Amino acid sequence: MKILQSAQVKEVDKYTIENEPIHSINLMERAAGQITQWIDRNFSINKQVSIFVGPGNNGGDGLAVARQLADSDFRVNVYLVKISDKLSPDASTNLERLKKQNKTAIHTIEKGDVMPDVGKGDIILDGLFGSGLNRPLEGFPAEVVKHLNQYEATRIAIDIPSGLFGEDNSGNNYDAVFRADFTLTFQFPSVSFFFPEHQDMTGEWHVLPIGLDSEKIAEIDSPYYLLTKEFIKQHIKTRKRFDHKGRFGHVLMITGGYGKMGAAVLASKAALKTGSGLVTSHIPRLGYDIMQTAIPEVMISLDESDTVFSNPPELDRFTHVGTGPGLGTQETTQNALYKLIDKANSPLVLDADALNILSMNKDWLKNLPEGSILTPHPKEFERLTEQVGNHYNRLQLQMEFAKKYNVYLVLKGGNTSVATPQGNLYFNVTGNPGMASGGSGDVLTGMITSLLGQGYDPEMASVTGVYLHGLAGDLAKEKTGEEALTASDMIDAISLAYKHIKEEQ
Repeated sequence: MKILQSAQVKEVDKYTIENEPIHSINLMERAAGQITQWIDRNFSINKQVSIFVGPGNNGGDGLAVARQLADSDFRVNVYLVKISDKLSPDASTNLERLKKQNKTAIHTIEKGDVMPDVGKGDIILDGLFGSGLNRPLEGFPAEVVKHLNQYEATRIAIDIPSGLFGEDNSGNNYDAVFRADFTLTFQFPSVSFFFPEHQDMTGEWHVLPIGLDSEKIAEIDSPYYLLTKEFIKQHIKTRKRFDHKGRFGHVLMITGGYGKMGAAVLASKAALKTGSGLVTSHIPRLGYDIMQTAIPEVMISLDESDTVFSNPPELDRFTHVGTGPGLGTQETTQNALYKLIDKANSPLVLDADALNILSMNKDWLKNLPEGSILTPHPKEFERLTEQVGNHYNRLQLQMEFAKKYNVYLVLKGGNTSVATPQGNLYFNVTGNPGMASGGSGDVLTGMITSLLGQGYDPEMASVTGVYLHGLAGDLAKEKTGEEALTASDMIDAISLAYKHIKEEQ
């Protein structure tokens, strides 16, 4: 799914109205209908719904929802927050329709008025401001938002929580942002929904389709995309009856060290379960018995050292190489990684200690094979680059880094993102907090390396690996719960993730 920025969404709205053709008031009715249906599906009509509306089209959406909910026998109170003396034309029309319906109590709130009470367990619907804000709320509007945030009610935002900006919130005042339990957004999520500092403001967000013009959406340039099951399904390779193991790659995993052989086991097993025809694990000598016992399907390449990675093997027989988990950062290993980078003639997958070594030797970054894939978590990324004040700035830095070094940068987190050398960025929505445990990243390294070896280009290996990895974690969580979820559980669920993607529904 393409993700448009706030100004671009307005452009698509305008185009849809002019070319569907549809009147703006009817497009608003369509959008409100989606909100109403969602509330009707998820809440009892016994809930009291208090809708707070501003003067713009976000308020118009709220007024239309009020009328529709009242028709569905919800108990609704509407509060017109007098921020301006004028309503937008469509908001004004919906106010008149609501008055004519005569099923809803309509109140006006002005500066200095006593704020209304909302009962515990009731619903607050935020229709104060839409996605067009570009400066923090202050004065009376900020007072209203802060007041609403005090209630122990279910808070729902229409389109975007009032006070939150669609993209860069660097200069925002988060104390004056509506804190939603649910955000019901239209057609596209906002970029700001993907940043952890906004989680307590957006809550659980849902994208509701409102039929904006698909051709116009397609022609608008945006660097941002949301990974979907349909997109991944289109790109999963299909195996043919007479295919053999030689057609699915022979990958080399250079992982593990004394005391960290588990990383080598996890990465190599993940590569196998993701579909590699052959996997060879290059490990220190003291890890031999561990690997042969833990994964009999994996072949072994023994390092000259008993305890660390000290020298890469010849690479000619391998399709791709993944490295980093469990290596350590000893000088011997640093020298070995330098040799590996120098010898490699195809993209590498680099994670964990391989990234830490690169952060200690940043001039090596320019020597990485074109199209290599780096998979840092935020702290590893900071060591590679610099500290930043917020996640929007980190996102820009991620995209700049991928372009500068001609690599794919997988920034792991609650919404893992993949930046490409071409300037695009993919957000992933699979995965869960139970995956925040040791070994999860090792599994991802093995999965992405496996996909590269099977012939996926670096971009598709990155995004498919990230999506599959998160999905495997989600499916494993159904069995274990979040607290007990381990990296091994994720590996066991990779097969289920493939099946889930290939299912029709």
